[in-house]
Amino acid sequence: MLNLHRGPAGRTDPMSIESLKPAVDKKVLVFLAGAVWLGVGAALMRLAHGWLAAYGGPGRALFYAAGLLAALPIHHFGFLRVADKNLARLLPLEEKRCVFSFITWKSYLLVGFMVLLGVTLRHSALPKQYLSLLYNGIGLALALSSVRYFRFFLRLLRA
Repeated sequence: MLNLHRGPAGRTDPMSIESLKPAVDKKVLVFLAGAVWLGVGAALMRLAHGWLAAYGGPGRALFYAAGLLAALPIHHFGFLRVADKNLARLLPLEEKRCVFSFITWKSYLLVGFMVLLGVTLRHSALPKQYLSLLYNGIGLALALSSVRYFRFFLRLLRA
């Protein structure tokens, strides 16, 4: 059974719940945020590529180009702002935080909604070559925006 009391001088007992919290430095949080964004972006682009590779119709290159063009405003006006907001929250941290705090709890709700929406769209009657536009656009935008996290991670390593 875990002891939930604090010891002398307010220190946490080594067998408390607090001692089990996976606390990490802000460097790790910034790296994790970038890695998750890059990983999700790559997964979305892989799905889109698979759909376009299976698409035998004309204009496959146009679908790729349209996804690329969609990624630029999604990156600049959407995800880059979110990344900057997350970095503004993470960079001032002085003490270790829970490893899962690389995004806010509200963002976890948004991620859950987006996953549900993605599953719904993948199983819809929407032709996959058109869905690839959205997946390539969002995937590439996430990958591009992950660079912001990695730049700040490298700065933190040098500091």
